[in-house]
Amino acid sequence: MAWSAAQYLKFEDERTRPARDLLAQVPDDLVAGTVYDLGCGPGNSTELLVRRFPGRGVRGVDSAADMLRAARERLPGVDFVECDLARWNPPEPAALLFANAVFQWLPDHVALLARLMDGLRPGGVLAVQMPDNLNEPSHLMMEESALAGNWRGAFSEGTPRRKTLPAPAAYFDALGPKAARVDVWLTAYNHPMADAGAIVEWVKGTGLRPYLDRIPAEERDGFAADYERRLAAAYPPMADGRLLLRFPRLFIVAVKA
Repeated sequence: MAWSAAQYLKFEDERTRPARDLLAQVPDDLVAGTVYDLGCGPGNSTELLVRRFPGRGVRGVDSAADMLRAARERLPGVDFVECDLARWNPPEPAALLFANAVFQWLPDHVALLARLMDGLRPGGVLAVQMPDNLNEPSHLMMEESALAGNWRGAFSEGTPRRKTLPAPAAYFDALGPKAARVDVWLTAYNHPMADAGAIVEWVKGTGLRPYLDRIPAEERDGFAADYERRLAAAYPPMADGRLLLRFPRLFIVAVKA
């Protein structure tokens, strides 16, 4: 999957807000040790960690070369590593494993998060945020458009729709035996968007990317236009003409016993 840092950062403030909210729940008295930003992307969340924990030797981990290029330009003093998070472990027990909107892409991420708890120091923190928006029009319309036009043959064996997040109890069950404390909560953000085209631009940086990667280049504009029409019908305008993009996100903070 080809991730674009430039596309992702078109809505940098909106994408960074959940990272700020997640970081606010990390205890001030964090144990000594390294802080990792897992799925660091272009470094917007890493920058928050550097400011919050100066002198900690913050490190970023991501699998996308373009994202890492942007992150290194943004934070030249930070060590960024290209790696598949499904196989990654900290080289030594960490103080904080922070992940903003990445684990929803990885298979069996509940078991993966439980394994990462073993990579924390006692008192260390696993802090994770994941989009929980698959039942929102923004994603339901992707499925409709994928199967509607000349490009539908690209999805003859199924669409790239990721799995719905499990119920909160699954995270308590997996992390609880290794934790002194586990918090899980859901926050629904509401983002005013100029029009349906703005929503398309938003999701081009994330959820729409796997669909576009499947479609032949000559059909992508047609797919995007079909998707935009469906979004315009699914999101009624507010009084000022803008559309309100509802975006639920799941948050998890676990402190290792």
